[in-house]
Amino acid sequence: MNGIDAHFRLKRRGFMLDAKFTAPSSGVTGLFGPSGSGKTTLLRMIAGLERPDKGWLTLDGKVWQDDGRFTRAFRRPVGYVFQDARLFAHLSVAGNLRFALRRAGAKEASTQGDEVVAQFGLGPLLERRIDGLSGGERQRVAIARALLSHPRLLLMDEPLASLDRDAKRDILPYLEALVRRADIPVLYVSHDLDEIERFADHLVLMDQGRVLAAGPMAELAADPELLLARDPDAAALLDAEIIGHDAGYQLTACRVGPHTLLLPGTLGMPGAARRLRVRASDVSLSLARAANTSILNILPCRIEALEPLGAGQVLVVLTLAGTKMRLLSRVTTRSRDALALATGVTVQAQIKGMALVEAAS
Repeated sequence: MNGIDAHFRLKRRGFMLDAKFTAPSSGVTGLFGPSGSGKTTLLRMIAGLERPDKGWLTLDGKVWQDDGRFTRAFRRPVGYVFQDARLFAHLSVAGNLRFALRRAGAKEASTQGDEVVAQFGLGPLLERRIDGLSGGERQRVAIARALLSHPRLLLMDEPLASLDRDAKRDILPYLEALVRRADIPVLYVSHDLDEIERFADHLVLMDQGRVLAAGPMAELAADPELLLARDPDAAALLDAEIIGHDAGYQLTACRVGPHTLLLPGTLGMPGAARRLRVRASDVSLSLARAANTSILNILPCRIEALEPLGAGQVLVVLTLAGTKMRLLSRVTTRSRDALALATGVTVQAQIKGMALVEAAS
């Protein structure tokens, strides 16, 4: 089987991990859940830094461990990026990168070194000491070093958690470029849903040492059976392509399936892919398309499900016409009854322009 296939069991005092999941052989898989849910422990077992009581791990059909074998950490082709960069303080930036190149071997060193240095903007930093770098710069070096070790799997354990706002702003463009170009699987741990929505294509949802669900990010974000969709800040994710700009009104036109959405500002060049985040609380419903309205984006949808939320509210799960993509809407029970909303009914989803937020590149 291609991709990651893992199942680990580990019992500690006061904690039990029993986590089983599969993930694609490319792209970013987010490991998301509250603090203490076992995300980092799971990542460390994948790296071979901790040994489970029982379990298995295969990558693209190659067994790294099972009940009869255990590949030690230094023999696993894994790049690991920790919360704190964990660079060699006695070496310069160039020295840290050379360490990874030596591990990769001469062939990879000659073909990847210059490219990765350019990709992460490290040229001006090569002779700098590690203690003279900002937090964002150190994490850029750490990610570059992990890539230069020529891994078959990249593990990232909350790489933004220790950074302040300015440092995060410094590193985000480099992370976005990494996830766009990565041709190896990336496991990205975070308890920050905004980060996961920004970077992940696939999601593993964890709580109390167990995997609650695993699958495509957009599907799980809009699954009414999961807590993500029931959260007050719940949002659906839409994959879009930029098709043009209206300079006069400073709008960007994006294609989502057969539909065109207008977003404020200039978000990129035509042909670029974007992920859009649409909050359930910013989607209102009507039975007919309004003739005169300030709302720019009105999309035909079919009601797929209605789930009571309590406090007089209902979560409406919608399928965007002509696609398999979902939207979410939070309405009052009074509105549900007044509009006779029910499964199978066709409605118009009215989305405020500012509710469409670029989440990832």
